[in-house]
Amino acid sequence: MKKRQWQGWGPGEQAEQHYLVQPRALAGGGDVRHVSEFLRASGWRDKSKTGGPLLMESPDRTVRVAYDPYILPGGWTIHGQAGANGEWSAHLGRQTPVEIVAGLTDALTRPRSAHAPSIWAPLQEQNWHTRFEGQDYTATSPDGTAWMQYRQGADGSALWWTGAQDKQGNGWTAYFTPDTPMYLVQAFSAELAGPDPVMRPRGRVPHSAQIRTWSVSVKPSQLGAWQQARITAARAATWARNSARSTRPRTTARPYTPTGGARTRR
Repeated sequence: MKKRQWQGWGPGEQAEQHYLVQPRALAGGGDVRHVSEFLRASGWRDKSKTGGPLLMESPDRTVRVAYDPYILPGGWTIHGQAGANGEWSAHLGRQTPVEIVAGLTDALTRPRSAHAPSIWAPLQEQNWHTRFEGQDYTATSPDGTAWMQYRQGADGSALWWTGAQDKQGNGWTAYFTPDTPMYLVQAFSAELAGPDPVMRPRGRVPHSAQIRTWSVSVKPSQLGAWQQARITAARAATWARNSARSTRPRTTARPYTPTGGARTRR
């Protein structure tokens, strides 16, 4: 059998212009596959219809992640079960950067931490400003373009409201219903406050006076390698979890057999 030579790093490969964008909250939506391919590699089922919106379902069928750009306002909907009868959902606008969306969706594939989650800790670590506004508690990014707010209604209901907006009014909003697991909201807030820029191809950078950009030349094979590394990590983590489950010791007691007693053959 002849081996095919991989052409990814071939001499004819041309670098393409991309841009690093900061702050990441104003970088625009990005490539939806950043979310969907990680979920697929983590064992999620792709329930999407041909030509329709994205729909991914968790292996245990308790959580669904959908992205629909064909309706208004469009965007992401994550829906799951909370306990025996409860439900929770998160709704994220179309321009929510996929890297921030992945903070939440990646966390859905991992076991919960034993530590109590803190939504505010990742924001405070990045010097976000926190304050009370009546019954609401709000954290705002240092440049004022992004926020995270805990809202409590007069009837006692509460939700998390977040988003980003520039001075021209461009941006996105998102909210999480009260029963949304707090570790998921924390994973989202950590990516929201992340200081690292995100990459966008030429022509996909929002026009905003509030963003900073750096031009970089990237080969298609480099992009492919970075994407594949993320997918490989998801597969490895899934394999490790499945292996751990299959090697757990049995907890059911074996039938008692008296020492030296005769066993009846069937």
